[in-house]
Amino acid sequence: MKSLVCIPTYNEKENIEAIVTAVLGVTGSETHILVIDDNSPDGTGEIVKRLQADSVRLHLLSRAGKEGLGRAYIAGFKWGLENGYDVIVEMDADFSHRPEDLVKILKAIETHDFVVGSRWVHDGRTINWGLGRKFISRGGSFYTRTILGYPLADWTGGFNAWTKETLQKIDLDQVKSNGYSFQIELKYRALRAGCKGVEVPIVFEDRRVGQSKMTTKIVTEAFTRVWGMRFG
Repeated sequence: MKSLVCIPTYNEKENIEAIVTAVLGVTGSETHILVIDDNSPDGTGEIVKRLQADSVRLHLLSRAGKEGLGRAYIAGFKWGLENGYDVIVEMDADFSHRPEDLVKILKAIETHDFVVGSRWVHDGRTINWGLGRKFISRGGSFYTRTILGYPLADWTGGFNAWTKETLQKIDLDQVKSNGYSFQIELKYRALRAGCKGVEVPIVFEDRRVGQSKMTTKIVTEAFTRVWGMRFG
């Protein structure tokens, strides 16, 4: 299947060349990369343009400014659907999502509608996380699972793959969330549409360089948005 790995970026100059090289190295010719750059002032987009000279598998979608993770992914999904990709993957630029786990996710999507790279199933784990962050992540998934009623272990994780048919059923124009809850809403919409997913274990390691973009506002949005999904 023709696959597209979407990597949204904002000020990722320390990571972007390494992650692009790593992803291209572990995947075959049918897997391409789309970097969705929100006009990074550190020159991330310019680095991608330079790298494009060496690979026809690397693409760049430049946006005017920072609009949030959810809007970046929606733009990337639509680009992928318009350009004929069968599978679209979400992946971070900072190596918290390991390229070697991408191989497992691409294998699993061959027989499922969507795949969740899961930290909270058997053999999944996190590295360099404190108790507070683990509590928020695992607690958030338990909270979401209880309210929405579907037995996913990792609702908030962002290392996921979707077939084009699943994204079409989700109806991207109707997705409301933009922050942490974006990952929850995509999974909920897919499950409500009758799509069949699977969780594969991943190892999630805190970013190697750069600053985390997680904020209290993003977490709060996720907790409140879940109720909107349940009753909306």
